[in-house]
Amino acid sequence: MVSDGPEDSLRIRIGALRSPVGRIHVPWYQNSTEPNRFRVDQQAPADFGIKVIVSTSKLPIDRRISVAPMMDWTDRHCRYFLRGFAPDTLLYTEMITTGAILRGDREKLLRFDAEEHPVALQIGGSDPKDLAEAARIGVAAGYDEINLNCGCPSDRVHSGAFGACLMLRPKLVAEGVAAMRAAVDVPVTVKLRIGVVDAGELREGTERRQSAREAAARFGRPEQAALEEFVDGIVAAGCDSVIVHARKAVLGAWSPADNREIPPLRYDVVRAIRQRVAPVPVILNGGLRTPAQVVSELAWADGVMLGREAYHRPMLLAELSAQRHAPSRMTLLERMARYARRELERGERLSWIARHMLGLYAGLPGAKEFRRRLSEGARSPDASPDLLLEAGEACERLGQAVA
Repeated sequence: MVSDGPEDSLRIRIGALRSPVGRIHVPWYQNSTEPNRFRVDQQAPADFGIKVIVSTSKLPIDRRISVAPMMDWTDRHCRYFLRGFAPDTLLYTEMITTGAILRGDREKLLRFDAEEHPVALQIGGSDPKDLAEAARIGVAAGYDEINLNCGCPSDRVHSGAFGACLMLRPKLVAEGVAAMRAAVDVPVTVKLRIGVVDAGELREGTERRQSAREAAARFGRPEQAALEEFVDGIVAAGCDSVIVHARKAVLGAWSPADNREIPPLRYDVVRAIRQRVAPVPVILNGGLRTPAQVVSELAWADGVMLGREAYHRPMLLAELSAQRHAPSRMTLLERMARYARRELERGERLSWIARHMLGLYAGLPGAKEFRRRLSEGARSPDASPDLLLEAGEACERLGQAVA
């Protein structure tokens, strides 16, 4: 089906279906003031799910596979490295607070390389006016999406009135989404948990940890109603895509690591939310580690978001990419060496780049030696980008010897 509009007005590409889900999601378009002009192109099939790409003058966003925003990890060096594995994966920044964006060093905070596209800016904040202004600044910097963090459970964000604690304030979050939606012309999305447990709900004393476990596992009608109210509110406010970490968060009692591992995964809850808010896309996050798991969940989810597994074993992104052509590890290292030379000329340190690359040879002979060479060598004041290639070549030789 082809409209009478120009080819670059709005394009939707649909991959082959292997699931019974046949809805086409065009949330950007639903919030657009542009006229109803678009075309649908049948493309070469992906092996799983429904592939919907909405594109305007900006680069298209394929939401099937994305890498989660991770504090202290998904900085611009990390994102540049991960982009080498899959050109179609959606990447997210670390969470950046509205205060930092509005009053900090914007050039430093928001800088990214053009090769990172498509890349989304995750914002932490709660004031609708500040969120709108931060979103405008992010779009002016070139980001393809603005994402609001309503899922981080750390004490740092809890005390700052943003992150997962915002799930207790659904009306305020909806106001924030509406404000951002009115301020920018790129997708506005929200990342959330299936629920939160406030520390005040827990028993004191020696039973506190057990009380937290019980509360994290509980998902009855009250929890369901609270989640539905929250999601209904952000969708009504114009949220283009809902990203759900399929666990509860326990605030003020557990570490971020505990909150990633202890609460049980509830994919069924996320699936119910998807059915409730369709056609708005729902992206599943949490506990996904293998291609088989990803393919299985993409039979019903509109996309999956990978976290630490993608960081520690980045070749997973190449395995899942629709490109189906994984680059060699030495090719990736050559790319990163070129990048490092450029960045070092700008005053960056090799260790800031190399620290994100330790998982390149994960699971292969020589992986430990590769990590050692990078970790120790990159800290040297006179470390050269050639170190990346030397570490890779040493690992390749070990692998050949074992074979």
